[in-house]
Order: sequence, then structure tokens, then C-alpha cells
Amino acid sequence: QVQLAESGGGSVQAGGSLRLSCAASGYTYSVNCMAWFRQAPGKEREGVATFYVGGGDTYYADSVKGRFTISQDIAKNTMYLQMNSLKPEDTAMYYCAADRGCWSGSWGLRVDKYNYWGQGTQVTVSS
Repeated sequence: QVQLAESGGGSVQAGGSLRLSCAASGYTYSVNCMAWFRQAPGKEREGVATFYVGGGDTYYADSVKGRFTISQDIAKNTMYLQMNSLKPEDTAMYYCAADRGCWSGSWGLRVDKYNYWGQGTQVTVSS
């Protein structure tokens, strides 16, 4: 089993920045890909960015490309999501996810591709 714990959410004005963290524990050696998802009230959970643990390859949803950056600190078993130029439409609960398998491109942004999930951290962007 792999446990994931997000942190770093909060409230910020439009144009501001936040950095989310996702600390992994347990059988982390089995994880090959991780990702960030978000879910706004009344909407489906959507993929934001994916990260290939072994090679560092990344993929971003069009809505965040150029504004968000996904990265990892291997020594700390922690994944990050740096969010810049935040917009009100970025307001959502943000979740990190992990899995043994990896999927290229937009397939990696599908909810059903991940078996391990954190509890989420709230991000609120005001205009």
C-alpha cells in the first residue's frame, strides 16, 4: 500500500502563487507515476499534471500549461505542484495520485488510471 498526504493549499488572490506538496509513504518503490487532479464543486475530477518518477517526464492539461509545474524530491518522497498566475477557475480541491503503471499523454490524466489517492487540499482563488 501507498499512502499520500497533500498539503500547501490555501486562499490566494488572482495572479498569486501556491505550492502544493504530496508526501508519499509505504511501498513507494512500487510507484512509477504520480499525478495531480482537482475537483471543483459540482464538477468531475480532472487531471492537471502527471509525472513519471523514473524519468522525470511530465504532461500538463491545457488549462494549466505554462502556469503550473510538477516536480519531485526523491530523497523526501515528495511531489510538488508549483502554481503560478492563479485564476479563480483554478479554485478546487486538489488531490495527488499514484500508481504502479504509467500512461502517456492525456491518458495519464484519467482518474481510473490511479489506485492510490490522497485526501486533498483546498485551493481558493479570489478575483
